[in-house]
Amino acid sequence: MRFEQEIKVIKRGVDEIVPLEDLLQKLEKSEKSGKPLRVKFGIDPTGYDVHLGHLVPIRKMRDFQDLGHLGVIIIGDFTAQIGDPTGRDESRPPLTHEEIMYNSEKYMDQLYTVLKPELTEVRYQSEWFGSMGMSEVLKMMGKFTLAQFMAHDTFRTRFEQGLALGMHEIMYPILQGYDSVAINSDVELGATEQKFNILSGRDMQRHFGQEQQVAVLSPILTGTDGVNKMGKSLNNYIAVFDTPADKFGKVMSIPDSLILNYYKYAANADEEVLDEVQAELAKGTNPMLLKKRLAHSIVGFYHGEEAANTAQEGFEQLFSRREIPDEMPEYQITANPIRVVKLLTDSGLCTSGGEAKRLIQGGGVSLDGDKVESVDAEITPRDGMVLRAGKRKFIRIKTS
Repeated sequence: MRFEQEIKVIKRGVDEIVPLEDLLQKLEKSEKSGKPLRVKFGIDPTGYDVHLGHLVPIRKMRDFQDLGHLGVIIIGDFTAQIGDPTGRDESRPPLTHEEIMYNSEKYMDQLYTVLKPELTEVRYQSEWFGSMGMSEVLKMMGKFTLAQFMAHDTFRTRFEQGLALGMHEIMYPILQGYDSVAINSDVELGATEQKFNILSGRDMQRHFGQEQQVAVLSPILTGTDGVNKMGKSLNNYIAVFDTPADKFGKVMSIPDSLILNYYKYAANADEEVLDEVQAELAKGTNPMLLKKRLAHSIVGFYHGEEAANTAQEGFEQLFSRREIPDEMPEYQITANPIRVVKLLTDSGLCTSGGEAKRLIQGGGVSLDGDKVESVDAEITPRDGMVLRAGKRKFIRIKTS
């Protein structure tokens, strides 16, 4: 098959390509014309904390860039004011334009840890929707039927349960679909839950006489808890801006059942590596060793080889040998009796008293290696005392 190597790279870490034949035709046309494919990915900057789950399709965009194609990021400054209803059982409050622009700038800073800036085009929906009149909006809406939208799981479920479903939310797939027309997209990337919206883009392009884009759908990355979709609200995420040490530690914390999944989707490993990992798991290789390789690969991609080596050495010192790190933040305090819960929150090791209490009750707090047993525990700090919270957080207390 022609373009066998390109297709192999594009398929890596992907659940579905719709339709594959069209992608082959587009690759052939691109080679003949010397014109790179326009590979689209849209973001709604409703926040700016980017984690590895967000970057599964972005790493696929980087694969396309490595093959010489152009990545086109659509900043949804219109759709962010609606909020993507996919998978949600309630409406989301709109953001102001200022909030959206601030978030988008922060978002792009993180995407550029993966993407090549020279092969990335950034576009804003306001470029085409800002001047669009009502007649053009109605023309867009006329391309779709209510029956099509009621086939969408999210819309149907909310309708059947009598939950609020705003007309502006039904517009969301239409607006996302028109983005593909506006930039003449060849390929659109997204998570599997975005399939309806991305295929709406194909329909919209057909209605406007354009060659239809190909949908390249990636899976949703499971969080470090091994149960739920990765997300900040569940504290089961690995952030782009986490330190190398934190990234390494969080990867090491995943359940063994996720090892292959993370090699495939978080590390974007090729078939040779995946086959090797599967073989190692089958013959009973210690999962800890496979996780170390995985963590080193992920940290190395975002921070470089030297940072990955340092993070691994730090992890092994801290956990494998159960040692206290040589360097840690210092916290100045007077030598008066203080409750451990207050010390944890005042020093920033915990964000709230509730979190501090839960950590103590779970056996996750120690002073100079001695576990704190009670949430009511009180200590008289002394200079040089080491307070540990959880697996990776330490402070050295200073009283002078």
